[in-house]
Amino acid sequence: AAEWIHSFPQDEHNISLQQCFMLTRPQQVAAPPVVSKGLKEIVFPSRNADSQLKRTKRDWVIPPINVPENSRGPFPQELVRIRSDHDKNRSLRYSVTGPGADQPPTGIFIIEPISGELSVNKPLDREHISNFHLRAHAVDLNGNQVENPIDIVINVIDMNDNRPEFTHQIWNGTVPEGSKPGTFVMTVTSVDKDDPRTANGMLRYKILSQNPESPTSNMYTINNKTGGIITVAAGLDREKVPQYTLIIQATDMEGNPMYGLSNTATAVIRVTDVNDNPPEFTAETFFGEVPENRVNVIVANLTVTDKDQPNTPAWNAVYKITGGDPTGRFSVPTDPTTNEGLVTVVKPIDYEISRTYVLTVEARNEVPLTRGIQSRRQSTATVSIRVLDVNESPYFEPNPRLITMDDGTGADTALIAFTAQDPDRFMEQSISYSKLSDPANWLRIDPNTGRITTIAILDRESPFVRNSLYNATFMARDSGKPSASGTGVLQIHLRDINDNAPKVFPQETEVCEKPEPNAINITALDGDLNPNAGPFAFELAHRPSDVRRNWTITRVSGDYAQVSLKIGFLESGIYELPIIITDSGNPPMSNTSYLRIKVCQCDMNGDCSDQQHIMAAGLGTGAIISILLCIIILLILVLMFVVWMKRRDKERQAKQLLIDPEDDVRDNILKYDEEGGGEEDQVRMSPRCLFPIPAGGRSVIKSGKLNPGLLVSDSRTAAASRIYAGGSI
Repeated sequence: AAEWIHSFPQDEHNISLQQCFMLTRPQQVAAPPVVSKGLKEIVFPSRNADSQLKRTKRDWVIPPINVPENSRGPFPQELVRIRSDHDKNRSLRYSVTGPGADQPPTGIFIIEPISGELSVNKPLDREHISNFHLRAHAVDLNGNQVENPIDIVINVIDMNDNRPEFTHQIWNGTVPEGSKPGTFVMTVTSVDKDDPRTANGMLRYKILSQNPESPTSNMYTINNKTGGIITVAAGLDREKVPQYTLIIQATDMEGNPMYGLSNTATAVIRVTDVNDNPPEFTAETFFGEVPENRVNVIVANLTVTDKDQPNTPAWNAVYKITGGDPTGRFSVPTDPTTNEGLVTVVKPIDYEISRTYVLTVEARNEVPLTRGIQSRRQSTATVSIRVLDVNESPYFEPNPRLITMDDGTGADTALIAFTAQDPDRFMEQSISYSKLSDPANWLRIDPNTGRITTIAILDRESPFVRNSLYNATFMARDSGKPSASGTGVLQIHLRDINDNAPKVFPQETEVCEKPEPNAINITALDGDLNPNAGPFAFELAHRPSDVRRNWTITRVSGDYAQVSLKIGFLESGIYELPIIITDSGNPPMSNTSYLRIKVCQCDMNGDCSDQQHIMAAGLGTGAIISILLCIIILLILVLMFVVWMKRRDKERQAKQLLIDPEDDVRDNILKYDEEGGGEEDQVRMSPRCLFPIPAGGRSVIKSGKLNPGLLVSDSRTAAASRIYAGGSI
């Protein structure tokens, strides 16, 4: 028998003889192939003489080959026989190509080259590769293709070798408490790697256990196909059972417990809260107390209990006063931390009006109760508040107090009794009065009666009076312990009287020397009010006589007049023009007011020329004399300074003629660039002036020459002697 090793070609159209090797002696005709009994055959379609396919009774469509996965062998395991009709008269060689044969993963399928038996060489895994597509080839011993390649499909038949796997091991869901049966909760899912088209991948779900089993053990059910969980019983109460834990099982083989594979997961169902419990007061009556006139203080804390989940709208309490507070003096906000109601005073409380308050307070949640829930207890409570009496401040009524007095009211005039009221009706207390503010110091107040009298004349034109009103502040203090005080303002409206004479305005002006077109507009100022002010009457005084001779005044309106030159020319200068002005008071008041007029030379526009402005800016005689004296004194000081500097220079030059024996010539700056010599060089000096006589009395100079024996061993003396010997002195 001959043994063949087949090398799978890459190109089915180019199969060479060298790709098929015979290990025995060459022979012309091979032994007939051994046909295994019981194997199905796949025969290549027949071809005619011109290599074209011809129809036969066989179907050209080759059915797929089904191979179960996870086969235990033995291997190789024959699958089918591939045969060509041409093997009757000559020897052929068979081969297969494709993934699983000569392409990765290689070696899974092999073919016996002579007999054409196709075998599987190892176990298959459908979850890895579910089918293989191979091509079968038939060639003669020379490698010539005798048949067109045919396609072979090998399907891997699924076996139930995978358990279901849940996508999550723990599933979380929620359901509102009080939900009706049939309420959807959540859906659990699992996957199976086996073929879903077979029973191996068809899953079924069921609930294995429920914890806790309250109020019944079957509170939930699951759709065995979809995994949807719903409620099947009523009675979900978060306050009793806040959470359920279910063990869910998934089984393949359509849930067959005998053959199916199973797996489990956990479903945690949290029961969410709804407002099925109203807040309940911990007591029927609460008590508190508060001092009168205090606001924004907490009087009492109202406590409630609520079985709903804390810090949710179903737990948060809202308080409302339903009775006992018609004037709205209290409010009950909620403490967000403790959920307590804080009874707070928002408006002042008067002990003298009401000593106690009894409030009715209702508590409810931020959201309404769930429909159908009936409150087992009344969510209302009573709050009894006792008001404490305190010493209140006396008060003036009305405040401010307005009175009217005449301008010019004299001292020691009684004005009014400015008294205060003590709100403490149940306390026997006295009130004393004092003055706090009296800007003009016009008033005094009796400390016992509160009567106000004047101590000075009231003047409407005072700078402390605004719009004819004068304000003074007084204090009232009771005799309580501790005492309390209050203030009141007394406003005095001063009626105007004609007590102010009018004055000319402006008080200074200027006019040109020539009267054309010169006219001065004037008016009057009066501290009084109408009708004690304008209209005004203007006239020139009769004295001095040149006033009416040089000037004239013309009334323009009730408040204005014009002053102009009466003569053709008036010398430049400053003139005081007396004008008599009379107001319209009853009786009227007159005043002689002086208008200061500067007569000047004017330009074409009627304005004073610059020269006149310069002259007008001149100084008086006294000022000019003072300025001249200052200038003279300044010049004398400068001259004295110059003389002193000259004298100082001469003294410095004289000192340079002498050399201080104690000075070292090396420590002095000598000047050598004076040609011809200075003034000091023109004076002959005796050498004796340069050399001091020693203490022994003998001179260094002897007969006009130096006495070396008497020279002191000093560098400065030696230097001087050399200068003398050289004839420099």
